[in-house]
Amino acid sequence: MRHKLITFIVMLLSVLVLAACGEDSQEEVLKNLNDKWNDVKGYELDATMEIKTGNEPRVYDVNVWHTQPDFYRVKVTQQGEDVTQMIIRNKEGVFVVTPSLRKTYKFQSEWPKQNSQAYLIGALAEDLLADDKVEMKEDEKNYIFTAATRNNHKSIMPTQKITVDKKTLLPKSVSVLNEAQEEQLLITFKNIDLGMQHKESEYAVEKFTDDSEDKSTASAEAEPREFETYYPVLDWDSTKLVDEKTVLENDIERKILTFEGDKSFTLVQQPIVYDEESTLPVFAPGDPADLGFTIGAITDNSISWERDGVSFFIASNNLTKEEMMEVAASVTSGGLK
Repeated sequence: MRHKLITFIVMLLSVLVLAACGEDSQEEVLKNLNDKWNDVKGYELDATMEIKTGNEPRVYDVNVWHTQPDFYRVKVTQQGEDVTQMIIRNKEGVFVVTPSLRKTYKFQSEWPKQNSQAYLIGALAEDLLADDKVEMKEDEKNYIFTAATRNNHKSIMPTQKITVDKKTLLPKSVSVLNEAQEEQLLITFKNIDLGMQHKESEYAVEKFTDDSEDKSTASAEAEPREFETYYPVLDWDSTKLVDEKTVLENDIERKILTFEGDKSFTLVQQPIVYDEESTLPVFAPGDPADLGFTIGAITDNSISWERDGVSFFIASNNLTKEEMMEVAASVTSGGLK
C-alpha cells in the first residue's frame, strides 16, 4: 500500500512539473505577441470604439490600414452619423481628412510614434513592453494584461486592460480605465488581417477627398444652425469663468470665454465657415489629437477641433497637453456646469 502511495505521488508530481513546463512565462508571451504584431509587412483591422465619458455612450466604427514602415490610414465613423474622419500618414506627411466637409489638415508630425492609440496593434505591443510593471493574468481562453497607457489621455485614463486570445495571439479588446478603475473607453476588435498590405498609392490623400456622396453631406452640414455657447464641464475648484464676451468679425460671431485660477485658459468658439470649393490641405501646427468624438490638433500651448458645425480653440500657458485634452473632451453645449 505504501509503495502504491509513493508511486502515485511521484506520478502526480511529474504531471505537475510537465504542466508547469508547458506554460509560457509572462516574458515569453510578451515576446511572442510583439513578434506577431510587429513582424508583419502590414495589416488591416476592423473594430468598434465605445466612449463612455459623456452623458451618453458613443460608438464608432474604426477601420485601420498599416503598411510597413510608416504608412497608416485610420477611418473613424460614428454609428448613426454620416460624418467620417480619417488620419492618413504617407510619405508626404500626416493628414486629418473630413471628406463630408471637404476639409484636410496637414501636419509635420511623427504620429503615431509619440501618441499611442489603442486601435493600433503595434502601439499596443509597445505599451506592454514599455511598462515594467505590466501584469498578466489568464483564463482558459485569454491572456489579460494590465498596463499603463502612453497617450495624451494618460493623466485621466492611466490604465488599460488588454485581452488577447491564447489560440491566435491576437487582441480581442482593450478597456481603458480612469483613476477610479472605471471603464472610459472600450475597443473591441472584430477582424484582424495580419500580412495585408495596401500599395503606397492607396494612401494618397486625394483618394479620400473627392467623394460625390460626401459632397451632398457637406451641403447639408452647411445649412445654418443656431449658434449656442459651449462650456467645459470640469471639477477644478481653483479655476473659474471670469469673462465671457461676443465679438463680430467679418459677419462671423465669435465667443471668447476666459478662465482664471491655477489652471487658466481661454476658450474661443465660432461657427465653421464652409468652403465647398476648397480641396487643398491646410497646414495645422502640432500633432493630431484624438479626442474620441473628433480629431483635432494640439501644440504645447493650444488645442483646436471642430464639432457640431462649431470651431473650437483653447489656448493656455499653464495647462499640460493632457489637461488641454481633458478640457476639450468636457466641452458641451448649454449652461455652465
